[in-house]
Parts: sequence; structure tokens; C-alpha cells
Amino acid sequence: MTRQGKTNCKMVHLTINNAPVDVAEGTTILNAARQVGIRIPTLCHVERLKPVGACRICVVELDGVQNLAAACSMPVSEGLCVRTHSQRVREARRLVVELLLSEHDGQCQTCERREDCELQALSAELGVREVSYEGERTRRRLDSSTPALFRDSGKCIKCRRCVSVCSELQHVGALAAQGRGFETTIGPAFNRDLSSVACVQCGQCAAVCPVGAITERDQVDELWAAIDDPSKHVIVQTAPAIRAALGECFGYEPGTLVTGKMVAALRRLGVDAVFDTNFAADLTIMEEGSELLARLKRQLLDNQPGPLPLLTSCSPGWILYMEHFHADFLPHLSSCKSPQQMFGAVAKSYYAQQQGLRPEQVFVASIMPCTAKKYECQRPEMTSSGSQDVDVVLTTRELGKMIRAAGVEFHELPDESMDDPLGRSSGAADIFATTGGVCEAALRTVHEIVTGQPLPAENLHLTAVSGLSGIKEAALTIQGALPAWSFLEGVTVQVAVAHGLDNARQVLEQVRRGEKSYHFIEVMTCPGGCIGGAGQPRFTDDRVRQARMAAIYREDEGKSVRKSHENTAIQQLYQDFLGEPLGPRAHELLHTRYAPRDTLGKSESG
Repeated sequence: MTRQGKTNCKMVHLTINNAPVDVAEGTTILNAARQVGIRIPTLCHVERLKPVGACRICVVELDGVQNLAAACSMPVSEGLCVRTHSQRVREARRLVVELLLSEHDGQCQTCERREDCELQALSAELGVREVSYEGERTRRRLDSSTPALFRDSGKCIKCRRCVSVCSELQHVGALAAQGRGFETTIGPAFNRDLSSVACVQCGQCAAVCPVGAITERDQVDELWAAIDDPSKHVIVQTAPAIRAALGECFGYEPGTLVTGKMVAALRRLGVDAVFDTNFAADLTIMEEGSELLARLKRQLLDNQPGPLPLLTSCSPGWILYMEHFHADFLPHLSSCKSPQQMFGAVAKSYYAQQQGLRPEQVFVASIMPCTAKKYECQRPEMTSSGSQDVDVVLTTRELGKMIRAAGVEFHELPDESMDDPLGRSSGAADIFATTGGVCEAALRTVHEIVTGQPLPAENLHLTAVSGLSGIKEAALTIQGALPAWSFLEGVTVQVAVAHGLDNARQVLEQVRRGEKSYHFIEVMTCPGGCIGGAGQPRFTDDRVRQARMAAIYREDEGKSVRKSHENTAIQQLYQDFLGEPLGPRAHELLHTRYAPRDTLGKSESG
């Protein structure tokens, strides 16, 4: 029997563990069970991506069907009777887990994932007390060739999650399954290192890996060494996404804002000052917004190429993707450095001067939700201050680990405030953490510069570009332009927002074919933006992304200053040091350029 739902989709009736269930036609058994609060374990499934049915952990028993079915790939059918935890199912899952453990060279006592290993958790859940099978172990190959990621093939269970996100979500294809049976390996073609292929170091592979086969490069000891060095003045910048996720490392619900406790914890670690990447996000808006206006002026008033659309440049994985795969669009990239790198350049110049320090005495540590930031800080052009502008990057997970190692009781900490002057920021900077946030922050400032009036949006939010849709569009017609910007009167500014590199690819292809025309395109490498970054606490699904996103918007709405150009610390920086947006000193410190890369990851500019 077929039913009609509110959206006219066909509904299917089935029973799961003797409970009646109605779901939309085409729903998998796995998702149908989740909708009624039944968890079916899996080691290969990734939300929103095509099921691969590789691990066979999610098998279920179906009445009238001889073989067990993979719940992640089997669609529901009318009248289906499903048993998700029968004796036969439990025994089958236990057998699979024992076989995985028999060849898994996990080094579990010292493994990076020993506290949140999905294989270990599933083994405990299924009551595996010993492994009944003895055999050859997977041969270990260690790959530390990239600044961002570390691979240990001995721990790989061949679930193919990393392959799915790399090929489908990011459209990069740096990882693939090679060989057959026990000899199967997961990695770059011909068993090469990651550094030898077009890997964008986004780390989404590490974010979904259920074990410790792919992790971020741990740099906790480097920060400890700097803190212990009396010759170093150690300052920390914290990205906006951290404050909505760090609490998960200590048992808080996703989306709990822990800004004040985060600051207090960093001070307990012994750093000299705690600042905010949000300060540099406001600085980015001043430069990138001015760049957008300059390109619009060249195109509309001076009748010269913009070039437009202007593409955002805050996300380092996106930059690498462009350099590898879409070099023809490189002139469209904003020349602005990311907020992380702007902060480092300002910290080792402006701030160092204020403190009477030499640039090399200032040690800048970043706390980021992103593994690619580890790569970004080591790019050779990121040395505007005369030395490496950002010295070390830790992920949210690494900071959580460091706080626990220091014996800091996070729950007991008071709320403390960021230090001045690089700790002051606007609400517009907070929303950099979410997909659509950079676009909205830029338009808040650009619209007010052009018209003298606030952005005509509900509570300053441009809702068309928020949320988790992969590609979003918005249009803003300029009305009441000030005399200096009269050439923009009546112009409808077209913007697009994409998160996940495959979505970005689709947008670029549409522009390339002439099917779409935009003035401004925001791209974030990771799903949901930085709140879904690969360095965030695991496991990040859409429920967690939405909770973190809501927290970021609350942080924005709770601030008295919600536009980048109204940040008084930014105004002072331009007055005392930078001069004006896009000026000579701003270009020297805050802007850069990018060049095409070959398949080995080398820049064609040398």
C-alpha cells in the first residue's frame, strides 16, 4: 500500500524490530531505522554520500530473504519486515569485527584514536573479548610527506570512507582502493605519498576515518616547546569555529559556546596573550570588500576587466584545489590572505612593535578547525613579517588534548575575555565560521560603504546564503548609492555560496559555460564551512553542523558591534599602521598571489 505524504512523495510502510514505520520511498533501511531511533552500526557509511556497502557491519535480517542485507544500501519496500539485532545479525557483525581485528595492526595502546576509535567501540559493543583468527597483519607504511596529514596503512580497515569523501564530496580523487582481497590498499595511485599527488590537504579523509589510519599532523609538542622557551613571546589566535565545538572535547553538547572558558584554558597553559582570529576576519572584510568595490568600479565605471566574479580566498584547501584544477580562474581569486595569515603578519609587525619585540621573538600559534591551515602557514609566500608569519597550527582536537594533558578542569574554569588589541572583533567576523558567513559579512560592510545604510536584511542576516544547501544564491540591488558610488545605483549584485569542493566545481563550470553570472562567490572547502572542518571533534554530521552553526549566529547576535568596519581596533590599526585598505603597506602584509600547480603539487612559478 502506498501513501501520500505532505510533499506528495510516496510513502512506504514496513516494520523494524516489530515496530511499524512509514518512510519515503527510496529511503535506505539504515536511514529508516535512524528515523525511529534505532541505531544500526556501520564503519563505511558517510552521510549524504553514495553507500558502498564495504564493511558489512550494517547487515540486517529480512523476513523471507535468505541472505543478510546491507542496511546502508538496501532501500525499503512495502511490507518489509526488518530485524536489526537478531542473534544471526549479531553473530555476523561479531565475525566481521574479529576478522578486521585479526589483520588490523592498530597499536591500540598508543594510537591517536584510542579514545574515539569506532572499531574499538564496536568491538566492545558486540562483546568481542578475543580474536579467534590468526593471520597475516596488514603491512605498515607511514606517510608523513604533507604538513597537514599523517597516514598509517597498518591501521587501515579498508572501509573506503576516505575514498568516498575525497572523490564525491571534494572531487579531488587523491585516494583510491588498489589491489584485491587482503592485498587491497587505500591511498594515492601506485602507492605514492600524498605529497606527490593533487591532495588539497583538507583532511576530510581524517575526519571520517573510523580508526587511526589518517590523522592530522600532531603539533602539540611544538607549542609546548615554545611556551617553555623564555625567549619566546607566545600568542595564540583562535578561529571563530573553535568556540562552538571545543566544548565537545569535554562532554558539552554540540553548539555549546565556550568562548570564555577557552580563553581561560589557554591562559592556564602558559601563553603570553590570547587573541582572536576574528580580529583578522574583520580585517579581511575591509580588504576583500574594498577589492570587490575596486573590481566593480573597473568593470562598470572604467569599462575594464574586473575580473569578476571575485572568489573568496579564506579557505586554504580551496586555494590548493584552484591551483591544481582550475588555474584559469586564479585571476578571479581575491588577493587577500586568509584571516589566519593576516593575523600572523600583523602580530609580527604591528603588535611586535607595540610590545618592543623583534618579529622572530613573537611565536604565533593558531587554533583552527582545519588541517589545511597547517599547510597554509608553511607556504613560502606567507612570510610578510620577515619570518614565517604563523609558526604552528593546532586543530580543535589537539587543543582539547593539550588542555587535558595540562590537568586543566575545563568545566571549572571562569569565563575570561580576549586580550587587546588583537582580541576585539565584530559579530560579522564570528559568522566566518559558517558557510555563507564570509559573503554576509562582506555585504554588511560593502552595502553600508556604498549607501550609508545597513544591509536590508532581517537582523542583518542574509538568510538566502545560510544553511546547509550545497549551493546557494542571493541578489542584492543597490538603492540610494552615495555620490561616490553612484555608478552602482540600481546594480543588482549577484552572489553565490558553495561548500564542499564538488559544489564549488559545479559553480565554476556553470560560470565557465556562461550559464551563470556572479559578482562574488564564496567557497568553503569543508561541508558546513569551518564549523565542519576536519580538525573539529568527531563525528561531525549535519545535526552537529546545524548545532554549531546556530551557536555561531548566537555569538554574532549577542555582540554590540556586528559590522567589520565598526571594529574600533581595526580602525586604529589603519590609522596607526596600515594607512588605508588596499594601500601599499596593506598590500605588503595582507595580500598575496597564487600560481598553477602540476600534478606533483609543485607551483609553476617555482
